[in-house]
Amino acid sequence: MSELAQWKPKTKLGQMVASGEIKDIRRVFELNLAIREAEVVDALLPDLTVQRIGEPESVQKKTDAGAVRRFRVTVVLGNGDGIVGMGTGKAAQVLDAENKAIANAKLSLLYVHRACGSWECGCGEPHSIPSITLGKSGSVRVLLMPAPRGTGLVASEAIRQVLSLAGISDIWSRTWGETRTTINQAYAAFDALARMEARRRQEDWSRLRSF
Repeated sequence: MSELAQWKPKTKLGQMVASGEIKDIRRVFELNLAIREAEVVDALLPDLTVQRIGEPESVQKKTDAGAVRRFRVTVVLGNGDGIVGMGTGKAAQVLDAENKAIANAKLSLLYVHRACGSWECGCGEPHSIPSITLGKSGSVRVLLMPAPRGTGLVASEAIRQVLSLAGISDIWSRTWGETRTTINQAYAAFDALARMEARRRQEDWSRLRSF
């Protein structure tokens, strides 16, 4: 029996998904509902693509019995059509750490509104982002800028992983800080997308209140 068949929803959103009341992940974002159960994503998006960011890192935890070695894995997942998430997991085994990272990434999903935000292009197709946005993680800062169609993803490999799984195909970027930290680059890019979406929602609410 599959895990979904055994799933007993604990949240209102989970119950709405399990009953078939919500069948599209975009409806979750339209209603501004928080995802608290990974099974919600499994039910609505069964074919997400998952990629590791960098290599598994070995970390040590101090205990009364001495140092315990664990692995830390960071993943990014998405459907290539506006949905993207990131998560990190720790465990004694790499596979267990990756599974935890995937579960955490499903709870952090973003719906990224794409557009042709470049004044040089103006094609009207959703190939880039609507506006400039800045994100940060640790000492790393990432600036994402709309680019004309055909530019590609002018960014580091870690940032490209996040953007491509979000369905963005053209962008310019700049980075500052300790850019050798691959995971922080990816998280900073993810943070930039999250800030862009938060700003868009705030602008939508401001327009509604003005009526």
